[in-house]
Amino acid sequence: MDRASGDMQCVYVVPSERDGRLGGSLIDAVLDLAHDHGRERVTAHSSDRAVRAYTRHKFGTSPRLLQAVTP
Repeated sequence: MDRASGDMQCVYVVPSERDGRLGGSLIDAVLDLAHDHGRERVTAHSSDRAVRAYTRHKFGTSPRLLQAVTP
C-alpha cells in the first residue's frame, strides 16, 4: 500500500523543436517532480521514435510490468 507510481502519457514535442533537448528536459522535469512527490517509479507510453529519448533518461524495460487492453 505504500508503493506509489506515476504514468506519463501524451507528451509531444513539435517537429521543429525535436532534437534540441526539449524532450529530454521535459522527461527530466517529470522525473524530478515524481521524485519530489515520493513516486517509486514512472512508466511512459511512448511512440517508437521517442523510445531512445526515454532510455537516455533512466527508463528501461521490465519483464514484470504487464498490461492488458480492455475489450
